[in-house]
This record gives sequence, structure tokens and C-alpha cells, in this order.
Amino acid sequence: MKLHQKNTMIKIKPHQIAFDIDGVVADTMSSFIGIAKKEFGINSIRKEQITSYWLEECLNIPEDIIGAIINRILADPFGTALEPLPGAIETLKLIAQHSPLYFVTARPIREPIEEWLRQKLAGVSPDKIKIEATGQHSLKPQVLKEIGRPYFLEDHLETCHALYEHGLKPIVFDQPWNQGKTPLYRVHGWGELKAMLEL
Repeated sequence: MKLHQKNTMIKIKPHQIAFDIDGVVADTMSSFIGIAKKEFGINSIRKEQITSYWLEECLNIPEDIIGAIINRILADPFGTALEPLPGAIETLKLIAQHSPLYFVTARPIREPIEEWLRQKLAGVSPDKIKIEATGQHSLKPQVLKEIGRPYFLEDHLETCHALYEHGLKPIVFDQPWNQGKTPLYRVHGWGELKAMLEL
């Protein structure tokens, strides 16, 4: 892998990029922490403690509770108070002025998060919001190749490396659970991504 020193080395056209949703557009972990506190009385979790994408590896919480919370978030983004990460909606709306928005998620079902995105992206025509729910991370490279979007904003480091191995251009969206050395591009928020876009 070639080491990239500065994100300013690349410029991305709107039609070249697609997006993961959870941990990139949606602040899923804050929603997880809120449900754990409100419904299960678990008050000790902080986002900084979530150092692994796989929550059972870093949180001292029974796996059945972790699964129950995740299933709630997947099924009911509105009822679980899921909110966008800072700058996400503003930047996505700018991109939508130039190109349809493509989202590729490992969620198993599309409809709940599609409704959430359409509401959060109010003003963007629904036919410009395209969502592929693969059900598994390993199918993302295939989908991105099919839709012709080489750049992909993703928080799951292993998926980023897999995308790179398939000749794609992943950008790591910085989160506590994807730390460590990587030769891939990394952005520390939507402002940094926006600076990379040719709008």
C-alpha cells in the first residue's frame, strides 16, 4: 500500500464517492449508549471506550443486551433517537447538487434507514438517494464496482483494507474503534472530507 501523507493530495468528484452509514453519517454509537442507559440502566459507557468495531470485545455488557440494542437501532432509527454526525447532512446536500448520493451499508434491511436518510436529507429528491443494504461487509467491494464509485467513506477498518485490496479507494472516517496505523487516507470529520471534494 502506498502511504499517503496528506489528504490534500487527492481531489474527489461528487460522482466518484459513496458512503457507509453507521459511524459515518449516523452517530450510531451515541444512540447505542443512550439506549443502554435509558432502557437497561447501564450508565458507564463512553464513546471513547468503544475501541473495537465488535462491541462485545470492548464493553463489559452481556452479548444478548448488545444484540438487543443493535437490533432496535437497525429496526427503528427514529425511535432510538439516531442523529447524524456533525457536518454530514450539510456536506451530503452539497454533493447531491452535483450527483446522486450512494450509500452502501452492511445493514440487513434497507427500508428503516432509507426513511431516516430521506427525512434527514429533506430537500434532496428521493430519487437521488440510493441505498444498497448488503447484509455483510464482504459484499461492499462488489457493489461499489457495480455502481462505479471508487472512493468510499467507511469507519470499519477491516472493510477499508478489503476495499483497497479490490482496487478501490477507501477513506477511513476516524472513530475510536478504527485507531492504529494504516496507509489509507483518514478524515477526522466531514469538514476534512468536504475539503477534498471538487464541488
